[in-house]
Amino acid sequence: MGAPAQIKFGTDGWRAVIGDDFTYESLRRVADAAGRVFAKDHPGGRILVGYDTRFQADAFAKAAAEVLASHGLDVVLSDRYMPTPALCWSVAQDEKAVGGVMLTASHNPAPYLGFKIRMADGGASPVALTDEVEAALFDEAPAGRGPYETADMMTPYLETLAGMVDAEAIRGANLRVVVDSLFGAGQNYLADLMRDLGVDVHEIHAEANPCFGGLHPEPIPPHTDALRETVMAGERDAGFVTDGDADRIGAIDNHGDFVNPHRIICLVARHLAEDKGMTGRIVKTLSTSVLVDRLGLALDLPVTTTPVGFKWIYEEMLAGDVLIGGEESGGIGIPSHVRERDGLLMALMLTEMMAQRGQTLAELVESLFELTGPMEYLRYDMSIDADTKASFLARIPTYAPAEIAGLHVLEVVRDDGLKFLLPDDAWLLLRPSGTEPLVRVYAEASSAGVVDDLLAAGRAIVAGEQ
Repeated sequence: MGAPAQIKFGTDGWRAVIGDDFTYESLRRVADAAGRVFAKDHPGGRILVGYDTRFQADAFAKAAAEVLASHGLDVVLSDRYMPTPALCWSVAQDEKAVGGVMLTASHNPAPYLGFKIRMADGGASPVALTDEVEAALFDEAPAGRGPYETADMMTPYLETLAGMVDAEAIRGANLRVVVDSLFGAGQNYLADLMRDLGVDVHEIHAEANPCFGGLHPEPIPPHTDALRETVMAGERDAGFVTDGDADRIGAIDNHGDFVNPHRIICLVARHLAEDKGMTGRIVKTLSTSVLVDRLGLALDLPVTTTPVGFKWIYEEMLAGDVLIGGEESGGIGIPSHVRERDGLLMALMLTEMMAQRGQTLAELVESLFELTGPMEYLRYDMSIDADTKASFLARIPTYAPAEIAGLHVLEVVRDDGLKFLLPDDAWLLLRPSGTEPLVRVYAEASSAGVVDDLLAAGRAIVAGEQ
């Protein structure tokens, strides 16, 4: 028998390729360690377990539930696939729940599956807890199995979402939208919810397909090409796209332009502040647009910046006085709902904003730019080999060029990768992925041409060519 799979929790959980490191043996080892940690802190406590639409995710979830239950925990498994935010909300609403486990790999490619741990309030597990779970891992899979129950967690969650928006305004707006779940866990749920609110919905990529039809379930271009084409062909008012576990959001406006998560964070923050009269801090990650900072100034709302990863936003939510928190990858959360991202809720917020203001999605973005000024943003995921990655990581502590792409470097930030602050609010960020063999290269500037130049320079830096 070979050595046990190496298990390491990343930015949000443990993820690995199904059949490679993600096997029933390794899953049971992780569930066993998590079960012992939960049982030590909360003997007999309730753990809710959910799963997405990936290959055998339901069977893996049942295996995890049995092992968790073997530690004397009261385990309840979802009776169907579900978005991660639905699990998080269900945990937060259940007074007996001490935590949750979600079988998902979020926006990772189809071969991956993962194991996310959630706290009693539905929020992401802190590093201290995942470190404790890692330390509790045994080399052998556990023999113990225990009984668990199944329950409908989706119905109350969806009813709550429907009650959070102005149904009368939405119904009266006669909106026509496209919904794209990218074959993920949002399929049918968001489309049906919107239909119940009177929206004319055309849904794509909503059938069972564990391989995601060859698509990468991340709500950014080029994975949004089919959504764009469908919006334009049907002359629809907007298109909304969610990722593999529906905690992330992207959008296409009525002109066919991609409305990236940076703009969505700003739009929803503005909606909450101006239309709903809510206040609090806006929390963003290091890789998120300066548009958020500019909006904060315009609305007189404080902006807090964290490292990349929603768990850091969650920590700020715990500290309090947070209106909304979001990251560039499309994970946006409103803590008054649950301290977690929710792609379905964000789509509903944008729909409500369009309905109440009587504006198209493109007009909402134009109005936003009147407050903040425009900025262009792109991200490039650069696949690398082990040697290139090691060389790049070794350069991070000391690399400090005087200029990049002809722009003077004002400051180098090394909190999470390498971020170069440049004139006129431009910036370049080089950040190794914690879950995949790649470096993410992010750039923002006032023009698309400068962004392209910065991305090219970033790729050269990663490759060791400058």
